[in-house]
Amino acid sequence: MNPNIIQEISIWALPVLFAITVHEAAHGWAALKFGDRTAQMLGRLSLNPIKHIDPIGTILVPMVLLTLGGFVFGWAKPVPVTTKNLHNPKSDMAWVALAGPLANIAMALFWLLIIKIVVDVTDASLWFAEPLYLMGIAGVTINVVLAVFNLLPIPPLDGGRILTAVLPGKLSWQLSRIEPYSLFILILLLVSGVLVKLIGPTIDAVLSYLFGLVRG
Repeated sequence: MNPNIIQEISIWALPVLFAITVHEAAHGWAALKFGDRTAQMLGRLSLNPIKHIDPIGTILVPMVLLTLGGFVFGWAKPVPVTTKNLHNPKSDMAWVALAGPLANIAMALFWLLIIKIVVDVTDASLWFAEPLYLMGIAGVTINVVLAVFNLLPIPPLDGGRILTAVLPGKLSWQLSRIEPYSLFILILLLVSGVLVKLIGPTIDAVLSYLFGLVRG
């Protein structure tokens, strides 16, 4: 394997792993807050990545995309939510869905702080300074990508869950019917390049703003 690819994977592995893990755990914590203990009973409130890893979505897909130099994203095993256990199933589900992208934004800010510390405090000659700086960039990037990607209004992505929760009954039901075909839709959007065109400008704008805070 190309040494550069190994280096890239070593830099991206931890940020990707925890971005996906924290995202899913956040769904479980939000569900618990609104009355559903399903994730808690199944041990899915843990920040232990092993609890959330999907061999394909968490490991294989990000590694392949990283190797190809393309759009890097992934997914974990979805945290189970029993909607009927929520206090107000329709509206509460919107908050449970939103918790994932909000967790990614929080993680992006955490990695941004790491970058700031490396730039302003850490001696650049230290052996870990550059790897930590690059890991910080990867952490901000993957978390912003996941937040924006998951807000696409396609069930079962979080944006689709939120839209399903806020739309009136008939429209909500019609949107939910897309879910069995969502994977094919997303693959088609990705392969055709439409996905990058849809969310790329938003991702670039958010990243430009966040990295500008460090430079400023």
